[in-house]
Amino acid sequence: MSVVTKYLWIVVLGLSVAAFALGVMFIVQGVTKADWMEDAMRIEQVTLGLDETAVANGELVDSAGEAQAAGDVVREHRRGIASTYDELMGEGRFDPTDPEHLSYAQALNMENYLYLAVLGFGVTQMLIGSGVFMLVTAAALGGTGLVLRRRI
Repeated sequence: MSVVTKYLWIVVLGLSVAAFALGVMFIVQGVTKADWMEDAMRIEQVTLGLDETAVANGELVDSAGEAQAAGDVVREHRRGIASTYDELMGEGRFDPTDPEHLSYAQALNMENYLYLAVLGFGVTQMLIGSGVFMLVTAAALGGTGLVLRRRI
């Protein structure tokens, strides 16, 4: 029996510990970032896209689904001003004193904010999912390492 084979179980258990640590880190980062995003969105107090009952109950846009719905409403309103930025400008330049230009720019900023939140929530969900996968991998590697230890 070679030295590598004799101590393979230690390497596998080491990988198990590393996978466990990474899994925990991924989950913690995903959960804390999602909580931070929810808190940041609540501070903005956006209610666009929520029904009247939800607004009356103090609900705010603070999730991916709500942000997507609100972003879609803003996009629809923005396209009511002009369907594209080129259409808005014609052959001129952006004029911040023109109420139509200003409304379009504000709508575009709000739309981007909401869609970026949707993206951010998606990334945090992927991070949490990857963390769970790493924990499962850690358990499988740990079990494999223990079996190898008994057999070698």
